[in-house]
Amino acid sequence: MKMYLISDNIDTKTGMRLAGVEGVIVHDIEEVSDALDIALKDREIGIILITEKIGKLIPDKIDDIKLNYHTPLIVEIPDRHGTGRTPDSITKYVREAIGLKI
Repeated sequence: MKMYLISDNIDTKTGMRLAGVEGVIVHDIEEVSDALDIALKDREIGIILITEKIGKLIPDKIDDIKLNYHTPLIVEIPDRHGTGRTPDSITKYVREAIGLKI
C-alpha cells in the first residue's frame, strides 16, 4: 500500500519525497480534481495526503471520498505555513458530530 501527496507547495513535496512518498504539485481546481481522480484509479494507493489549502478548493469531492470510499484514506495535512484550522477545531468537530460538549 502506497501513500501519495497532492500539494500546492514544492517544499512539502520535497519533504515527503525524502520520506519515500510520491506526489504532484497542483494549483487550481481542475488540476486538483484531475490529480485526485488519477490517484483514486491507482489501486496501490491506500492513503492520499492533501494539503489543507488544496483541500479547501474541492471540499465536496473530498467529503464524498471520505464518506463513500473504503480506500483510499484522505488525510489533510498542514503545509509549511502551518494549519488553517482554529485552535478549537477538533472540539468543534466532535460537538457537531455527536452533540457532546467537551
